[in-house]
Amino acid sequence: MMKYTDLLFLGAPLPEDVEKLKWHGDLAHAARRIDKYLEGDLPQAQCSRLEAEKEVLRRLPEAYTLTWEEAVRRFDEVFEDASAGELEELVENGAVDWIWCEGERRIIYNFAENLLKTRPAYSARAKGEYQDQVRDNQANAERLDQVIHTMQEKGSSRWRFTLRESFTLKKDREDGPGIVRVHLPLPVEYAQVESFTLLRTSEEPAFIAPAAQPHRTIFFERPMKAGETIEVEFSYTIRADYVRPDPSKVLNEQPTFYTEEQLPHIALTPYIRAVAAEITGGDKNPLIRARRIYDYITSHLMYSFVRPYMAITDIPGYAASGWKGDCGIQALLFVTLCRAADIPARWQSGLYTTPVNVGCHDWAQFYVEPYGWLFADCSFGGSAWRAGSTLRHDFYFGNLEPFRMPAASDFQQEFSPARKFPRNDPYDNQVGEAEYADRPMEAGEFELKTELLKAEEL
Repeated sequence: MMKYTDLLFLGAPLPEDVEKLKWHGDLAHAARRIDKYLEGDLPQAQCSRLEAEKEVLRRLPEAYTLTWEEAVRRFDEVFEDASAGELEELVENGAVDWIWCEGERRIIYNFAENLLKTRPAYSARAKGEYQDQVRDNQANAERLDQVIHTMQEKGSSRWRFTLRESFTLKKDREDGPGIVRVHLPLPVEYAQVESFTLLRTSEEPAFIAPAAQPHRTIFFERPMKAGETIEVEFSYTIRADYVRPDPSKVLNEQPTFYTEEQLPHIALTPYIRAVAAEITGGDKNPLIRARRIYDYITSHLMYSFVRPYMAITDIPGYAASGWKGDCGIQALLFVTLCRAADIPARWQSGLYTTPVNVGCHDWAQFYVEPYGWLFADCSFGGSAWRAGSTLRHDFYFGNLEPFRMPAASDFQQEFSPARKFPRNDPYDNQVGEAEYADRPMEAGEFELKTELLKAEEL
């Protein structure tokens, strides 16, 4: 069973035969080869790498659930005038993600939603109910424009949000009731979070992580039966101050914290350093260097839904070679390139909470004196760049709107108390995690839900 510390060795090479079997789609065979290697007398670091890879192989096919025939039907279901030939062309051009899995090509399950979200030509061809997603995206852009104008006029924006989080056990264990361990995310009380109030819990929690815990959660542990639910309600206030960063005001003396490697993903490899140097052009001003990194990512990297992060062994390298990825991949690439350019940068993530909905999201922070910590949301910035919105593109370099709940102030941090088994997402803290005391839980055994109860401007 993989341990949390095994993640440190994800950057180490695999035996060549395992690598070949993996990308040929012979995942079961690759796992058997790993087991055979682990029977030998190996360095502990290699054992850790192989144990981590077994978890990667288990997670790899999770997102690729569609056969080719199913993907063609889905394409036709969502878009007007769709054809198998057009879908094949999208695959060929890297717009639709896929893998080989046990002898056949599998397509990522949400490829159609990804096309709706990122490509206007396909948004215009959405059928029936799928036009609602297009309208929701447009309404969100308009809402953002409004709050940005408010922040520019007033200098800040403050909102109070109330959320309900819940865990429900969907089915009993075959061997009888078991002790369930549940972590649900809470806001980290720092940065833009002005206040936090725990309003209600359905039962006494076993532990509430400290206010500054990097991946902050509330923890429950008790025997549970199918149909039982644990609930948490809380409120928090976000203050978003508007900043207009000016390169002419940047100080000569800059800090060096948050410029180190954070393996396995924030790795300052020769390739990453070369990319950062080319993008920044050797400029001495750290604010200009950070802006060039932001501009490059937002104009070159296409937003794309991806497989679970646990199944990507080098997230910034994945982004800086294929030039696609979701919000977290873009945020981590920004952090890594900034650190390679000697700009302090760190991860922030949690929830995107508007007055009408809640969703998972990741973004970044970078540090420049005299401004201190500033924000960068490359995924929102990239969406603005594709839409031709200079207002939003400029805003998301240095600023965020108040629709954020940071539940993670750093990347790849342990829960408190720590999990006994590997987390579904060992890098982030957004929707919660659950396990039995004696074994991991499968996705179909439980449900995690986050509901917006109230959002009010202060």
